[in-house]
Amino acid sequence: MGLQVVWFKRDLRLDDHVPLAEAAQQTSTLGPVLPLYVAEPEIWGGEDMSGRHWAFAGECLEELRAALAGIGQPLVIRHGEIVSVLEDLHRRYGLTRLWSHQETGNAATYARDKRVLAWTRARGIPWRELRQHGIVRGLASRDGWARRWDRFMAEPIPPAPTALQPLSDIAPGSLPTASDLGLAPDPCPERQLGGRRAGLEVLESFLTERGRTYRRAMSSPVTGFHACSRLSSHFAWGSVSLREASQAAKRELRRQREADRTAEGWCGSLSSFVGRLHWHCHFMQKLEDGPEIEFDNLHPAYDALDKPLDMARFQAWCGGRTGLPFVDACMRALLATGWMNFRMRAMLMAVASYHLWLPWRPTGLHLARLFTDYEAGIHWPQTQMQSGTTGINTVRIYNPVKQGYDQDPDGRFVKRWVPELAAVPQSHIHEPWSWDRAGQLDYPAPIVDHKAAAQSARAAIRDLRKSDAFQRNAEAIQAKHGSRRSGLSQTNRRGRRSSGSDARQREMKL
Repeated sequence: MGLQVVWFKRDLRLDDHVPLAEAAQQTSTLGPVLPLYVAEPEIWGGEDMSGRHWAFAGECLEELRAALAGIGQPLVIRHGEIVSVLEDLHRRYGLTRLWSHQETGNAATYARDKRVLAWTRARGIPWRELRQHGIVRGLASRDGWARRWDRFMAEPIPPAPTALQPLSDIAPGSLPTASDLGLAPDPCPERQLGGRRAGLEVLESFLTERGRTYRRAMSSPVTGFHACSRLSSHFAWGSVSLREASQAAKRELRRQREADRTAEGWCGSLSSFVGRLHWHCHFMQKLEDGPEIEFDNLHPAYDALDKPLDMARFQAWCGGRTGLPFVDACMRALLATGWMNFRMRAMLMAVASYHLWLPWRPTGLHLARLFTDYEAGIHWPQTQMQSGTTGINTVRIYNPVKQGYDQDPDGRFVKRWVPELAAVPQSHIHEPWSWDRAGQLDYPAPIVDHKAAAQSARAAIRDLRKSDAFQRNAEAIQAKHGSRRSGLSQTNRRGRRSSGSDARQREMKL
């Protein structure tokens, strides 16, 4: 009869896996199911990929293989180019259908998927690509996007199949090592563990204990490692689905409201978390609608900015040796853990783009390799947003010293990650150059005057943004990619809207 191939990419789970569930229901007409993962050198050899990504994905794959074996057929793993792998399977067994989730990935995965589509069409094999996020492929307009997201996330979650027919004549294959994929050594001693079991434990602990202070604690790296959901890596590699997390959070929110525990902060925190799940897909939709965002300035006016890659500044920033203690602490924590809270990610990118005046593509690649939760659809729109090149977002030039005082007032975070400053008193920890014994420290002086650098960057961008042509381009970008918040009617200080209706307000919000 032939085989159905369910191709796993960034969806490494059994539950809430619609392609797998639908394929399992059609074995009587389309043949048994072959669950397949292909470790593709072309993808893993990309300049945005790293060993920590493979380590996390590998843990997800090992657990997925065991879970599939438990229902009859283990995950089949191949190392090579996907079309060649599919062609070999088709020649040996005959493929009746290819199943997968849609992927909003980088340029390499986009080109790969086009080759797969051409191959399936040439062989007459139907390829069913199904949604797993709130992204809408071929979206004509952003209007009503949020309502569509809500409907998708509210759909029933399909359970994992209970049984798959064993395919005893197909070797399961072995999981390649990072070295096999050409990945350099990438020590990340405090990285989160991958796999569905770990992901569900993280979700449970966030919704029942850690998330209580989420709303007020998410901004600081001192509290963020504990209070943030820490689900982003599991979302990126699909060990937990966004829909599962959304429905679980809303169930807990209803329970908290019924218990009238609003004073304890739970309802506000859970509402904020659900809102950020919307933003996850909002940014991925940008790359889905404009793949060039990975490489080109979203607003073309920024092409005129002269930003050479100053290697000394770039290497100092990459290694956490800029002489700005809070910036360096955040970079070093990221190197060691593979994670950083959102506000500090934004600060790292902003300091690179404004204070150090570095181009966003190489700095974005460095961060992509460090984030275990790297998701191209989120990363590149965010990289441009924090670098100020979208033309539609507020230019946020973070003061890296003030951020230190605000987010790490006693210097505890800085002293953990920048031990060279252990002897510096608290009063000078965020400006060690002002300490009378600064010359004795094994720590560099700031590589830029952060105040002067911010002033220079602000002036350059202000000049760029004041032309009529800039505004016309910005309006077109907003129409295509904007969240629609900026189109809402303004409120006065008493909170009254000057125009519009409550219904319109709710419709346009993310």
